[in-house]
Amino acid sequence: MQLLRSVLIRLGTTAITLIGVAVIVFFVIRVVPGNPIAMMLPPGATEADVARLTALYGLDKSIPQQFLIWVSGVLQGDFGTSITTKQPVLALILSRLPATLELSIMALVIAVVIGGGMALTGTRLRGTKTEAVIDVSNGMALSVPDFLWGLFLILIFGVLVPVFHISGRVTPSLQLPFSTNFYLFESVFRLRFDLWLDIVSHMFMPALALAIPLAAIIGQLLKQSLKETMHLDYVTLARTKGYSENHVILREALPNAILPTLTLVGVQFTFLIGGTVIIERLFSYEGLGNMAIDAVINRDLPLIQGIVILFAVIFTAVNLVVDLCYAALNPRLRHA
Repeated sequence: MQLLRSVLIRLGTTAITLIGVAVIVFFVIRVVPGNPIAMMLPPGATEADVARLTALYGLDKSIPQQFLIWVSGVLQGDFGTSITTKQPVLALILSRLPATLELSIMALVIAVVIGGGMALTGTRLRGTKTEAVIDVSNGMALSVPDFLWGLFLILIFGVLVPVFHISGRVTPSLQLPFSTNFYLFESVFRLRFDLWLDIVSHMFMPALALAIPLAAIIGQLLKQSLKETMHLDYVTLARTKGYSENHVILREALPNAILPTLTLVGVQFTFLIGGTVIIERLFSYEGLGNMAIDAVINRDLPLIQGIVILFAVIFTAVNLVVDLCYAALNPRLRHA
């Protein structure tokens, strides 16, 4: 009952959060200078043409009326029609969302592997030069933003040593037998490993650029948590029983030290999805972030609103899942 009550409370706060995001985004993007209708029409358009399109997209009404119309449509699954592409906003978002999710998940996996490996290595070799090298590497990774890492990777692995693709999501000449837009997962399901390798070669550099700063954060936090845990009584007891240092770190210290890192990974995953905007543009990756930039440039109000609301939904959903996982893994919270 306590868990159910907590879930209901979180769902209520999630609904309030989404309403607040919708209100802020809707009103802010309408007070920003610029007329999306004027950008759609050719130079010789008449006032009648402007008035007709303004009425078509409901921009002739007051902002509160526009908001109520938009909210009523969203509640029915209608996020409006894109001003630039003339297609339903929801269909456009869902067509690009799988690409961004696959890129974010791949970046998260790389970050966890690199960050976790550095934390475990630094803990195992604490007090040595290797730990100092790891600390310096973490500092460098945090000091450089992800888009600069992207430029560096393009220069090294795309120009000097052309190993990976530097643009796109998949080679256009390849046959794509996909029924969904989850190319990476569906290629494995269909046993098309040639396509899988091609997709990974397109995703690896943008995913690595996103993963490097996050790996540094994970490595620092997990290493600090392990350092604090290694001095606790139950860890000392495990050593007196004759267990190896690797066993003490992996089986005794890590399960408890990983809990703060789990929360961090969940929160950072949502920021990772939002951070794909610049990286997707840099690598010409056909994801939601690239679409978001085009929508802002073209003042495509319905598309901007839909993308921001989707990011808000993902953010709140991931936070809810992380809280539930944390409660499930932490006995003190589970039995509170």
